[in-house]
Amino acid sequence: MQQHKKRLVVIGNGMAGARTVEEILARDGAENYQITMFGDEPYGNYNRILLSNVLNGSQDASEIFINPMEWYRENCINLHAGVRAVHINREECIVTGSDGTVEEYDRLIIATGSSPFVPPIQNMYTEEGCLRHGAFVFRTLDDCTRIAGHAVKCTRAVVIGGGLLGLEAARGLLNYGAQVTVVHNMPHIMNAQLDSEGAGVLQQTLERMGISFRLNAVTSRILGEDAVTGLEFDDASKIPCEMVVISAGIRPNTQLAKEAGLVVERGIVVDDSMRSVNDDAVYVVGECAQHRGQVYGLVAPIWDQAVTLADHITGKNLFAAYTGSKTAVKLKVMGVDLASMGVTHPAENDEVVVYSQPKKGIYKKLIIRDNQLAGAILLGDSSRAASLIQLFDRGTQLPEEREQMLFNIGSSANGASIQSTMLEMEDDTQVCNCSGVNKGTLRKCALSGIKTVKGVMEATRAGMGCGSCRPLVKEIVEWACEGQMDEDPSVHYYVPGVPLSKTDLVMNVKNMGLKSVSSVFNALANGIEDPGSKPGLASLLKTIWGGEYEDERDARFINDRVHANIQNNGTFSVVPRIYGGVTSPQQLHKIAEVAEKYDVPMVKITGGQRIDLLGIKKEDLPKVWKDLGMPSGHAYAKTFRTCKTCVGTDFCRYGLGDSTALGIKIEERFQGLESPAKLKLATAGCPRNCSEAMVKDVGAVAIEGGRWEIYVGGAAGAHVRKGDLLCTLNSHDEVLQMMGRFMQYYRENAKYLERTYGFVERIGIEKIRSVVVFNSEGTAERLDAAMQASVDAYKDPWLEAVEPHTPNQFAVSLPAGGIL
Repeated sequence: MQQHKKRLVVIGNGMAGARTVEEILARDGAENYQITMFGDEPYGNYNRILLSNVLNGSQDASEIFINPMEWYRENCINLHAGVRAVHINREECIVTGSDGTVEEYDRLIIATGSSPFVPPIQNMYTEEGCLRHGAFVFRTLDDCTRIAGHAVKCTRAVVIGGGLLGLEAARGLLNYGAQVTVVHNMPHIMNAQLDSEGAGVLQQTLERMGISFRLNAVTSRILGEDAVTGLEFDDASKIPCEMVVISAGIRPNTQLAKEAGLVVERGIVVDDSMRSVNDDAVYVVGECAQHRGQVYGLVAPIWDQAVTLADHITGKNLFAAYTGSKTAVKLKVMGVDLASMGVTHPAENDEVVVYSQPKKGIYKKLIIRDNQLAGAILLGDSSRAASLIQLFDRGTQLPEEREQMLFNIGSSANGASIQSTMLEMEDDTQVCNCSGVNKGTLRKCALSGIKTVKGVMEATRAGMGCGSCRPLVKEIVEWACEGQMDEDPSVHYYVPGVPLSKTDLVMNVKNMGLKSVSSVFNALANGIEDPGSKPGLASLLKTIWGGEYEDERDARFINDRVHANIQNNGTFSVVPRIYGGVTSPQQLHKIAEVAEKYDVPMVKITGGQRIDLLGIKKEDLPKVWKDLGMPSGHAYAKTFRTCKTCVGTDFCRYGLGDSTALGIKIEERFQGLESPAKLKLATAGCPRNCSEAMVKDVGAVAIEGGRWEIYVGGAAGAHVRKGDLLCTLNSHDEVLQMMGRFMQYYRENAKYLERTYGFVERIGIEKIRSVVVFNSEGTAERLDAAMQASVDAYKDPWLEAVEPHTPNQFAVSLPAGGIL
């Protein structure tokens, strides 16, 4: 005789509710329960963490679904999609839906999650109780659609809330070309995960991306009658905008439970088995649950709750108990790695270890209490996050050499060290917080025969969220496979968002006549736009098409959009072209007049023999360019930057060649030349090498007999390398031709962001010399012609001072002083 199944009703089809049902099914719960679910949204369950990717265009909405509608049918789950549960009758064990649906239950799971908190702001709502036109919350897939639809029509946007979701919303709006300001009512951003110093480092990084910030600001009123036109703050200052996105935190959805008579405080109060404290037939999981006084908004604790609930409700382990979670997060904030755990501020006797490198966006902090890790922050480099989280979770005694906890000392060059780390890491160590995947799951997947990192990620969902765990996933897969991995074709992609090598990408672009970044995505990436791939594609297309390239400004970094280098305070630096480093009294007078007129805080001589005006306001950029009357020095772009020179034969008694004249010719010919990475050149009048030509991307050094040695692949920054001798030439014209031919070969064959020193080492100087100098592949004439076409297509970007590319190109989100 077939056993009668109990009726299990789940209110909530979000990440907590659906994950709990997955855990119940994994324990053969379908044999004992007929499962019915209510979901507010008319979809299956999706990964809410990835909504920011949908908003910024890096993922299509279809890609973030964890449980599509087919999953419910395959598992015989009755899903009321788009039906909100509006009433619970605990006496009769009935749940009523918004469409009149009535479902009886033997066991009930409440997973109603949370809702966006909208601060009390005047004029936020219309008379009908709806958000005013241009005002949005950011919580659901439909919210993404509405925000994106409005953003394309806006020039200025404000995000209220400087937490993780607010910053991700800002990133999405930035990709639509809007000027974005984040308004936060606290002294620093991400105050739940960062201290003030770490937040300051992050803020500088985000400002370089083009985001503006207004801190300690309380919004009092939405301006505009029919639609949003701006915000007013409690100090009476104002800011103009056409849209505002509210991301000021969340509040547990408890009203339904409260009306049903369940015990509710901040959340719905539960015991250690995740049952309501006053009804044994009701379980609660997720952001709406309050356990031992705590309400959790992170996925890792919610996954733990789901396991306990499933163990208990299926009878697999009636003694299962959730005892709380030590909170740790590992994620990406607008592409910046962040790991944070425990406390962010030390107590009186705590030991604190801090490493800070603001210019590189790196900040690390340990808070040590009784030789145990009480808290940690890793910003900009989270490579040690997994080991720190393990130390934090287990309360392990810490090593005396504290630096070992912050840096991979020796591990990058020592496979045995990685092997040791993997062996020390327990199988239940959480690797991916977004999807709740531990080391053991990854190891088993790799041992099952899936021997690529991408394959393991797709099979387990690890790394498919914010992406911060991908390096660790890669290490675990490599370790589990003992290095015997199948090749992943994606390592050869020129940019991650288009599944083609550079050679195939270029061929398709030319054959199909793809002259804009959006056309490449439409034709070669199924219409899915990846923001991280846009700058690389823009550079490549400009290299291929020159003047025919169709410029879409949302494909550029903020520096490229306004042709200036953003600084840590949101101002910009202006570096005019000074050919070969040779200037005149008249030019210097003009620069001085501009510096005085615009009250430039710093005027600095650069390492490239130019003059940098630092601290220019964005709205002043076009006026500064006009007043200077000089072309752009391209100090902000992935292009030819400058040619450093020595005085050569004009004045130097050691001079063997006219390096100054040659340097000027080089700059005049190659200025603004688009490139996979920046190009720095130099000419030296003799082998004494005063202008450092031997350690530049391309350098020319004069030798006896009026000849010139050409060096390529040099570097003298973080990476130091003497360039390889490419060839020896007889004249300035030959130097210009050979330099151009090498740079064109580099432009066509280098990876995106690969500097010449890496390119020369990868390809080999013998191969490069064979092709570029001796024309072994018969391509010299074509390379020369392609370079000439790029030279002919050059247009000074500072001419946009007269004709801006877009109406809001130099607009600012926040007026001077913050007053409208």
